[in-house]
Amino acid sequence: MIIRNIPNIFTLSNLFCGFLSIVFSADGDLKNAAILIIIGMMLDSMDGRLARMLNVQSEIGKELDSLADIVTFGVAPSILVYYTSFDSYGLIGLIVAGLFPLFGAYRLARFNVDKDSSHHFIGVPITAAGGILTILCTLHQWIPNLIIDASFMALCFLMISKYKIPSFKNIPLPRYGTIISILLGCILFLIYKNKHSEMPYFIYVAVPLYIAFIGYRISKRKQVKKEKKTLKS
Repeated sequence: MIIRNIPNIFTLSNLFCGFLSIVFSADGDLKNAAILIIIGMMLDSMDGRLARMLNVQSEIGKELDSLADIVTFGVAPSILVYYTSFDSYGLIGLIVAGLFPLFGAYRLARFNVDKDSSHHFIGVPITAAGGILTILCTLHQWIPNLIIDASFMALCFLMISKYKIPSFKNIPLPRYGTIISILLGCILFLIYKNKHSEMPYFIYVAVPLYIAFIGYRISKRKQVKKEKKTLKS
């Protein structure tokens, strides 16, 4: 019973990261708000693979994943970008920021109904859009607000577009995980290269789990390759 719910625990942890990010944004701590969305990305990249590894896929897990995504990669990034760039526009900025979760929710609903191909997505996934928006917000000191604003609107429309976006589902996790790990590590360094407020304690759990998961998959893949070579010989 516990093993069956392990992927759901990761999904709920992703959702909790989204909630905490909203709280940090409202409190003015935009650095930690961004890092919590990034942690959510780590957890989101693990839950589906864990479900397949443990052979415990379920309809509840799929629906739960969508609900978590709309909070962590829809609502949380929209609030982050509002406090980063849009708050200077007053009520108009608030209304525009609210478009992101609306477009994202439509994108998720369409995905759940249409079941995108394993080789490509129709429109940019909300996870990728929310992650890109979060990264732009973390770099707002080095890039003009106009770029953030333009990227925000582009991501909104790309989510509901009919463009085919290449899928990474079939890329082996060690290679994909290594790329993501390096990217996230660089982002963490940029955010915390100077002294800032204390990091969310959740990061001390999420990051080691993510690294351990990547390590396990790499070792498992090497073991499978070794067994195949043994059988061939």
